[in-house]
Amino acid sequence: MYYALDSNQIKEIDNYTIKSIGIPSLVLMERAALEVANHIKKKIQKSDRILAICGNGNNGGDGIAAGRILFLQGYQVAILFIGKYENATEQTKRQLDIAKNMGIPIENNNKLDEYNIIIDAIFGVGLSRPVTGEYADIIEEINRQDASVFSVDMPSGISADDGRIHNVAVRADETITIGFNKLGLLLYPGAEYAGDVTIVDIGYPDLAFQQVKSDTFYYGDEDLKLLPKRKQNGHKGTFGKVLVIAGSKGMSGAAYFSAKAAYKTGAGLVKILTSSDNRQILQTLLPEALLASYDESKSIEGTDELLESLSWASVIVIGPGLGQSEQTKSILCTVIKEAKVPVIIDADGLNLLAKIIETDSMNVETRINSLAEFMKAPTILTPHLMELSRLLNIPVTQIKENIIDTAKQCSYNNKLIYVIKDVRTIVTHKGNHYINLSGNHGMATGGSGDVLTGIIAALVAQGMAPYDAACLGVYLHGLAGNDAARNKGPYSMIASDILTSIENVIKSVE
Repeated sequence: MYYALDSNQIKEIDNYTIKSIGIPSLVLMERAALEVANHIKKKIQKSDRILAICGNGNNGGDGIAAGRILFLQGYQVAILFIGKYENATEQTKRQLDIAKNMGIPIENNNKLDEYNIIIDAIFGVGLSRPVTGEYADIIEEINRQDASVFSVDMPSGISADDGRIHNVAVRADETITIGFNKLGLLLYPGAEYAGDVTIVDIGYPDLAFQQVKSDTFYYGDEDLKLLPKRKQNGHKGTFGKVLVIAGSKGMSGAAYFSAKAAYKTGAGLVKILTSSDNRQILQTLLPEALLASYDESKSIEGTDELLESLSWASVIVIGPGLGQSEQTKSILCTVIKEAKVPVIIDADGLNLLAKIIETDSMNVETRINSLAEFMKAPTILTPHLMELSRLLNIPVTQIKENIIDTAKQCSYNNKLIYVIKDVRTIVTHKGNHYINLSGNHGMATGGSGDVLTGIIAALVAQGMAPYDAACLGVYLHGLAGNDAARNKGPYSMIASDILTSIENVIKSVE
């Protein structure tokens, strides 16, 4: 598990390290510059011409010092200082004075085409306003160059808090970020502008990190060890029972993908409750699954068959391909009312839920509270942005532009777990936010979300806490997508390929 911080948290760590622990700011700057220079050295040649473009903040000081270190090691380095000397921080003034004393060329023109390596150190994590004037001009000029661009800490122009572009931003080939990863490097469009990201350690003490409340995290390969342990003497009941209520007439695929994904991820038993029109095809596609069906023209809510299925399950999935009829709406209401085990609501289940709480006069906070009060059992909601838009009655653009704030609002002070599906899926619950980095654009294909729902359900069935299962399930789903892309290519992969790849990812851990 790794933490991602925002600009205020970074400032708190920096201030505590300097003021409370007593490590001078200039020492931290030298450490940062050394790490940046050492990383760049691995990627360049002595014949390269390097220009460090530096602002008047401490990020500029990092860039000047990194350029000086490379210069002293025999590289061809020049510095382009943007801004006024008198407005620079004290540390950056000192770095600029040292560079001049060392005889490093200080450019006063913007002839960037004379250089094939650019170090971007114009702005760091503190940028919070639109980039204009000469700063915008130089960033646009950087982006026009056929040069390798290394950004220090953040690509200049990108918000460290949410990845948004402050009018214009540097498109880096690589970003060397200091101390900790930043939210703005994980979220789009910042992630796209950052290129490859390397985190370098400059000696922040653990005690400094402990002063901030870090509630946003992401996983790496080693976190697959969180998969539930399998008992050698276990039986099919040991590994949980997944009930999948899914599939209306002509929509058997959604039920199949969710059910098979649950089996592939280790569930002991999977039961599909679906429209009677799907019985034959699902029995053929997935004979391992138990099957119950209902006539879409007749009422099933409150019947013994439905209630017995609910009481049988360790976890309940409802929604994939379910349709949005009055009958399925009633089924969802019965599930919410009667379920005693965790419930995962996906796809049509979410759209039905939005209709159940539909009141135009409700503001977002009221709708979120209404959803939380409506649910009795632990509940995971898995909306993509359009489904979340319907649930909260706000535009998709508003959610996308404020994805972290929306996630925080959804999960504040209630028991619901939201899996907000996007290019960077966010799993949020009670103030904790998991940002998923696995996956690829090939997963934007029909059935992919149904596979995710089945994966999460299987992890819950095997005993994982619902929030932990949602986080790990999203990560595992993305890794399976990456494996499928390697084998099939992202253009050609389909949901069935993701299903097949689940076993490859899990097998790599065993």
